[in-house]
Amino acid sequence: MTSKQRAAPAQAALDSIRNAVGPKGVVTGDDAAPFLSEWRGRWPGEAAMIVCPASTEEAAAVVKICAEHNVAITPQGGNTGLVGGQIPFGDEILLSLKRMRRIREIEPLNNTMTLDAGVVLAQAQETAKDAGRLFPLSIGAEGTCQIGGVISTNAGGVNVLRYGNTRDLVLGIEAVLPSGEIWNGLKRLRKDNTGYDLKQLFIGGEGTLGIVTGAVVKLFPLPAEKVTVCAGLENAEQAVRLLSHAQGATGGGATSFELMRRICLNLVLKHIPGARDPMNEPHACYVLMEFSSGQKSGLRAQIEAMLEGALEAGLIADAVIAENDAQAQALWRIRHSISEAINGEGLGARHDVSVATSDIPAFLEKADAAVQRLSPGARIVAFGHIGDGNVHYDVIGPEGAGPHALDDKRVEIESAVYDVIGSFNGSVSAEHGVGRHRRLTLAKRKSAVELDMMRAVKNALDPQGIMNPGKML
Repeated sequence: MTSKQRAAPAQAALDSIRNAVGPKGVVTGDDAAPFLSEWRGRWPGEAAMIVCPASTEEAAAVVKICAEHNVAITPQGGNTGLVGGQIPFGDEILLSLKRMRRIREIEPLNNTMTLDAGVVLAQAQETAKDAGRLFPLSIGAEGTCQIGGVISTNAGGVNVLRYGNTRDLVLGIEAVLPSGEIWNGLKRLRKDNTGYDLKQLFIGGEGTLGIVTGAVVKLFPLPAEKVTVCAGLENAEQAVRLLSHAQGATGGGATSFELMRRICLNLVLKHIPGARDPMNEPHACYVLMEFSSGQKSGLRAQIEAMLEGALEAGLIADAVIAENDAQAQALWRIRHSISEAINGEGLGARHDVSVATSDIPAFLEKADAAVQRLSPGARIVAFGHIGDGNVHYDVIGPEGAGPHALDDKRVEIESAVYDVIGSFNGSVSAEHGVGRHRRLTLAKRKSAVELDMMRAVKNALDPQGIMNPGKML
């Protein structure tokens, strides 16, 4: 059931919610606009009320009122999602966690940190660093996205190769259930074999089963040395082989391994002020690699030897090593600016897909052919986390065709790309989630058994269907 099938919330319910959070907890007027739009501009939102509780108890009180009055709720973190999962349809309460920004506890000896769901990811990273520890989750939106949001979408990012997805970094969760009850699962344990791992229901659940209000996350020792490299090469096949070579030569020391086609750099140079080409000569593809070590042990010399071997094996044509943090940041700025640069060319057809790493070259070849059959001349902007098989495969119109060139072909292109993904037994959503955008795609491409299992869980925890309706299922 979507909010369009519900009656508007009764005034009594809205008054009770307002009383539960106080005047600072309700957003009105011009202040509401940032909550109701997402950065691609695809899903304009409406809400009956925007609520910002200051504590788990206030959030639980709001949810309990909504349950009693059958009022739908759209949870929202930093509003950086790319599939519309955080945008309300109209009659929901939008519940933002932005006021819940407390670091509850940090334990360097246990390598854990307990924090509110509204803590911004960059703040979590800095807090860990101040304690001599690393919280390795890193994504382009880390200055805005919130811990609850990255948990609810199981965010990936550039360090999955070494540290895993968000799912691998969470030890415990606190959540408000659709009934308004608070589940305190904030355990700091790495071993707890006492039944179902209930926190996993909320990691990647996109707010459809409850609202994450707190979490215990894993920390790691700070790396003593880092080396960042950009290599130019001919194709994805070389990139996959380079990954294997780099991992073998460094004993698994690669933290990040990102693939970018030349068109990615062209768009960044065109739309992002201050961006510079990292090499003197253009290459068909680039790989941005980062290596780290827990001790200062000659990592750079090891990487230089690895690159010499790659050059001799014909895996790369050229490479540059960042000489300092500023140069490393400039290289990473190119990678993190690609999505913003694509926006300057129009919405197009965006895909966040995954296949086995060894299948990436064949996937790209088949997907490119399928797209060109449907839309000759379309530009294919392929980039992503090749180390974990996650490719961002974005299709935009021909040069100079205008921002709406693919509007009438978007659905057909997406379907064709997903057909190719299906042939490799891949996933139509690697790290961005389902939300509004892929809800129908999920229904068509998940097996009946899988969908029945997911719906059984949803109906058991949220029988009224008030949690983030119209998203995922």
